[in-house]
Amino acid sequence: MTKRMLIMVGAVLLLILVLAFGKYMQIKKLIASSPKPGAQVVTAVKAQTAEWQPQLSSVGTLAPVRGVDVTTEIAGLVREVRFKSGDEVKAGQVLFEMNADSDVAQLRALQASADLSATTLKRDKLQLAAQAISQAQVDADEADLKSKQALVAQQKALVDKKTIRAPFAGKLGITAINPGQYLNPGDKLVTLQTIDTVYVDFFVPQKQLAGLSIGQKLNLTSDAYPGVAFPAKVTSISPKVDAATRNVQVQATVPNAKRQLLPGMFANVALDQGDQKKYLTLPQTAITYNPYGSTVFVLAPPAANAKDPLKDDKGQPYLVAQQVFVTTGPTRGDQVAILTGLKEGQAVVTSGQLKLKNGTPATIDNKVQPANSPNPTPQEH
Repeated sequence: MTKRMLIMVGAVLLLILVLAFGKYMQIKKLIASSPKPGAQVVTAVKAQTAEWQPQLSSVGTLAPVRGVDVTTEIAGLVREVRFKSGDEVKAGQVLFEMNADSDVAQLRALQASADLSATTLKRDKLQLAAQAISQAQVDADEADLKSKQALVAQQKALVDKKTIRAPFAGKLGITAINPGQYLNPGDKLVTLQTIDTVYVDFFVPQKQLAGLSIGQKLNLTSDAYPGVAFPAKVTSISPKVDAATRNVQVQATVPNAKRQLLPGMFANVALDQGDQKKYLTLPQTAITYNPYGSTVFVLAPPAANAKDPLKDDKGQPYLVAQQVFVTTGPTRGDQVAILTGLKEGQAVVTSGQLKLKNGTPATIDNKVQPANSPNPTPQEH
């Protein structure tokens, strides 16, 4: 029995070995007959050196050279509005007339009293010359005249305040004030702005303070006018750094002859700093940012000792992708500067990186290229 059982076990083991070998040969044959993976299609550019003007970017707010909300100092009833919304006015031009009838009448009464005091003083001086009255009486007359003249001046100033004038030349805004409306002191009547020239106020980090100077040129752009750059120059630098943000305020003057820029708008500011520098540049889409560093895929011919490299229809071996680490620098529009990791002229993948790994064969098709403009503008499709 024991011998027979051994023979049966041996037969079973032999059968298992035969079946396993047959399956192994079948799998090997399938692997050999399966099609080889083709080359991955990517876009690529050659890394090139370009001259960049170092710039400091910030976001600023536009302010008028002169701007005010015209108000009234005293209460009263509006008699007349002397302008239309949006008018251009000169300095001193009348904007509103308020009812001042009672104030004018009071002014006339005070003026009459002052005139009487002046007459009394003149007569008493003649009597003093004839030694008919004392010097004390003349002195009292002079004091009385001055007091009444002061009351006249005070009342005249009150009457003048009932006529509201433009404090400076500029462009008026929209008013909702109408004749017959009662005004309280401090009520906003209309806005007045001088916008032939405007200011742009922005902040820069304190570490950039050494690169700032009065007269420094800059450009600003606004989303209200895409693609239009407005030249300006620095006219003031705050002598104090904000202790909370460690930023310093800078003010630049912007010519605005066409009055395209309006107070209150925000603008992107680009401030030139120093001389031009040469950088190796790539489109930003070429960079893969990772926690362990930034990488790009470089395309190069296969190594001379590569075994059975994949070839195209013409028998030429495909380029091979190789991932390399790079150090990135400043950015400009769609472009980024490469400080280390690449050499000029190397072919770098700009799209299709997700299909690649080290050693993957690739072919370049640049029919559609990623954006690579130093000054991109919004596009609608």
